[in-house]
Amino acid sequence: MPKHTPRQLDPRSPLVLDTRELPRRPGALRTVTRVVQAPADLGLEMVGVPEGTDLSLDLSLQSVSEGVYVSGTVSGAVQGECGRCLRQIDDSVVVTIQELYAYANSTTDETTEEDEVGRMQGDLIDLEPALRDAVVLALPTNPLCREDCPGLCTDCGVHWDELPADHSHQQIDPRWAGLTQLTRKEE
Repeated sequence: MPKHTPRQLDPRSPLVLDTRELPRRPGALRTVTRVVQAPADLGLEMVGVPEGTDLSLDLSLQSVSEGVYVSGTVSGAVQGECGRCLRQIDDSVVVTIQELYAYANSTTDETTEEDEVGRMQGDLIDLEPALRDAVVLALPTNPLCREDCPGLCTDCGVHWDELPADHSHQQIDPRWAGLTQLTRKEE
């Protein structure tokens, strides 16, 4: 199976981690704490992290025999709309990242599939795919503004919270419409 050539990483990119200062002996540890701008399309259809908002990274890089193990948390603001009433949702998300990035030509090349383990490019790690996976999987597919959100009236589209308790839309089945004439005559 031919291996594809990954895109060239830019060491100045905020989601690219440089491991030159991390010794390549198992157990060596380095922490990375930084605030980066969220990449585009970080989310789902109804909820996501707006592009350019701040994401706080609090990570540990640990040398292991196969490569570098990256673990820690990513947190940031989330915006979207309620799946029931379409109101704006402003929330936050905190996700855990735990990812192994293999050294080039490490034993992981022989023991794992190409896409199972992240690969380092020289001393560089591309954190964006792991960050994207962790954030998107943590987001709700049907976000709610609150757990007991009643949604919208299906007939008039007004929020149920804003309608009186006795709100209804009288709908007469056209097959029984003729019977309403009988009740009107009696009145």
